[in-house]
Amino acid sequence: MRLPFPATALRDRLDGLGRWLAPLGLRLLLAWEYIESGREKWRGVNWFDSVQADFPLPLRWLPSALNWHAATWLELLGGACLLLGVATRASAALLIGLTVVATAAVHWPAQWDTLAALAEGYAISDRGQGNYKLPLLFVAMLLPLLLQGGGRLSVDAWLARRHPAARAHSDALAWGGFALAAAVPLGWLLPGPALALAALGGALLGAAAWQRCHGAV
Repeated sequence: MRLPFPATALRDRLDGLGRWLAPLGLRLLLAWEYIESGREKWRGVNWFDSVQADFPLPLRWLPSALNWHAATWLELLGGACLLLGVATRASAALLIGLTVVATAAVHWPAQWDTLAALAEGYAISDRGQGNYKLPLLFVAMLLPLLLQGGGRLSVDAWLARRHPAARAHSDALAWGGFALAAAVPLGWLLPGPALALAALGGALLGAAAWQRCHGAV
């Protein structure tokens, strides 16, 4: 249905503002949170020894000091990159991985056998395992930056102006690759759904390969 002219004009102007301001708001808030968390680790004492056994493989096999320093620098540098909009997609992907690891080690319920029991952990508290609401919100905020970049008010956008814009694709290859990539961190928390997602991603990639081969014949 075609919108009336005033509604269309308003929508178009909001879309234009959104390309500048929406990613910036996410970047500033997330940069503050991750840099603050990194500073606390920088100034604090390594407490990863107490949760090292809860880290997903293969991170639990690494020294806790190595994991501690890696988390510290990833939060500090990743937060700084989000602040400036430098390598925004790569920074968002790394911080999503870090957040999922933290969720598995600290925030995920230690034991749950029903969805109702799992849902009880969707809370913000200081009781330890069973409070994954905040990291889940962070992941949801990082996903738009991973998929769409840092927006026009970013160093990435300034650098991109020197190169012609590529055509955007949302096809089986893109969806399949995203599904496979998402299945890896999801597997640390929900192995069953992650396996199903990986199977879906593999099927989509297979369909994309078949379409390419069929189209080339």
